[in-house]
Amino acid sequence: MSAPQKDKTAFTKVCSDNIAIVLHKPRVPENIGAAARAICNMGIRRLIVVSPSHFDLVKVMKLATHAATNVVEDIEICASLEEALAPFHYVVGSTARLGGQRQIICSPSTLAQRLIMVSQNNRIAIVFGPEDRGLTNAELRYCQEIVNIPTAGFASLNLAQAVLVVCYEILQARIDVLTDKTTAFTPRMAQRHELDGMYDQLRTVLSKISFINSENPDYQMGKLRQFFTRMELRAKDVQIIRGLCRQVLWYGKKCYENGQDKPHDQG
Repeated sequence: MSAPQKDKTAFTKVCSDNIAIVLHKPRVPENIGAAARAICNMGIRRLIVVSPSHFDLVKVMKLATHAATNVVEDIEICASLEEALAPFHYVVGSTARLGGQRQIICSPSTLAQRLIMVSQNNRIAIVFGPEDRGLTNAELRYCQEIVNIPTAGFASLNLAQAVLVVCYEILQARIDVLTDKTTAFTPRMAQRHELDGMYDQLRTVLSKISFINSENPDYQMGKLRQFFTRMELRAKDVQIIRGLCRQVLWYGKKCYENGQDKPHDQG
């Protein structure tokens, strides 16, 4: 194997190591096992399960089969989606429903071509919601990107089927790298917990200065999230924005206190 080919093989290994599948509140343990088998077949090894309704290891292994034993043994169980996503730099949410707040949607193939580049320097989580309802709008706000699997007629896929389709496209994108179809990559971005802290601080500041309606801030904050997602913020960018927020709050407080200290007119 030539040196460039070795480099590309290492590149695709890093990509797969940096991608995790997250199952949020799965209801059926057999679906967890089938998803484990699917990601194993497509070269992804990390599976995170968030607040499962019923985690029966025997039933999980029944569908995972012996081939995916290592994936099942390494499953990470988290109590909340926020906890599960905190260390990731880029989060993708899957949805079967369109419209409303779910306007910016990409296909699995388009997503995969992007993720294979982003994952070189960033940890990526791809989140799938519960079998009966999928991810809510509030849960999708954790995501920088949303993916939808087009179907003919009936829109809902089995959980493991959806996982398999997305992971297959990622595998295909890795093969494209090995055949020199694409080589670019994305620098390391801010982690999810850093972004969430920044958005909380922005919400506070923008509400105080009446830039957004404090009683219903979600719509405008959603637009801001989309804006910052396009910028692909790094950790140092988040620090600058949070520093600006702190300065705005300090200045507002100082002006208020200075106004309180002035003597009232006696006229």
